[in-house]
Amino acid sequence: MTVFDPIPPLFEGPVLNAQVAIVGGGPAGLMAADVLSQAGVAVHLFDAMPSVGRKFLLAGKGGLNLTHAEPSAHFNTRFGTRQSEVGQWLSDFGAQAVRQWAQDLGVSTFVGSSGRVFPHEMKAAPLLRAWLHRLRHPAGGVPVQFHMRHRWLGWQGDALAFDSAGPACVRRVRAQAVLLALGGASWPRLGSDGAWVAVLAAQGVPVVPLQAANCGFDVWGRDGQGWTAHFRQRFAGHPLKSVVLRTGASPEMDPAAPPEFERKGEFVITDTGVEGSLVYAASAGLRQDLQAGSACMSLDLLPDLSPQRVLQAVRWPRGSRSLSSHLKSRLGLDGVKMGLVYELCAADCLAQPEALASALKNLKVVLKSPRPMAEAISTAGGVALEGLTPELMLCHRPNVYCAGEMLDWEAPTGGYLLTACLASGWRAGHGILAKM
Repeated sequence: MTVFDPIPPLFEGPVLNAQVAIVGGGPAGLMAADVLSQAGVAVHLFDAMPSVGRKFLLAGKGGLNLTHAEPSAHFNTRFGTRQSEVGQWLSDFGAQAVRQWAQDLGVSTFVGSSGRVFPHEMKAAPLLRAWLHRLRHPAGGVPVQFHMRHRWLGWQGDALAFDSAGPACVRRVRAQAVLLALGGASWPRLGSDGAWVAVLAAQGVPVVPLQAANCGFDVWGRDGQGWTAHFRQRFAGHPLKSVVLRTGASPEMDPAAPPEFERKGEFVITDTGVEGSLVYAASAGLRQDLQAGSACMSLDLLPDLSPQRVLQAVRWPRGSRSLSSHLKSRLGLDGVKMGLVYELCAADCLAQPEALASALKNLKVVLKSPRPMAEAISTAGGVALEGLTPELMLCHRPNVYCAGEMLDWEAPTGGYLLTACLASGWRAGHGILAKM
């Protein structure tokens, strides 16, 4: 985590006076700027990077997942222990509002087969361009003033202090209201490095330590040393498709106990472990299990076949055929799935039909640790929601608001993260308006 350079204590110079200063040019900051600009409020937006929306653009590189079309009652459950608080934001600006917002910018959307919502062009750049054009040239509003390459250092008295051209050049800004939308600490090369944590903590703001969310994990492997060299060289980068991932209770331990997490999907084998959409969806619970002592995920490699059907196929006499050939012939098991079976099952398990059939339906993958926070899709932790008013103003610092990923909430991928970031910016923007 980056540590801010000390602010020169005797710095003197001109102060920029603003109605509203927004620090951070991601979706939350831009949405708040949009709300305020259209209401006739003069906004100055500052960002450490040369341009805004960098993480937004990268997230949309393979197809921008804007939101999800599932009913709001189910949508809100995606935010775990924070579903009550985030649900309040979404009541003002939810999934349908996101689609309407995009439509108002001239970008139509469609619902994919999985319920995810995408722009018809699939790209983030056209949407961001249209958004920035509206912010700079609002119809009937006040243009937003953008200040790039301004790294926030904290406060100097009642003014915000920015490093705008090196450690010796500090620019001060005094505003009637301030919105901090500084992101978490994932993908720091795009500007969100979590350096704000120390600044706010020093002000007495309650901050929950940042952690990786929507992340991959390293594994222990059967020998306790991670993947073997053979498995890594042959299968790293290969997708494991059409599997069910479970965490918590397993059928063999307690058939009546429901798992903490259970979903069908796919993920990818990496050099050190696992990553991908199915793993990301389970990552919050897996991270908590690791913090409690240990974490294991169970895989059903043949989710469309019953345990009885699998056992029958494994028991079928294979004659002179190898086990691999037998399982491919009887169950269609091959490639990375077969490789994973050999990687994680001991020889005595492979030799016993009952044990092998059980492993194919409930293969244990023991996890070692989450991947580093800088590699994560997002982060958990941040400014505690208990330290904010419902309008997202800091209780410890009146007229200072926070929004976006720097708040203490998390959600899986699938449009939930972006929707809640936009909704928090909407909520904070209207909170500022109400006090002006």
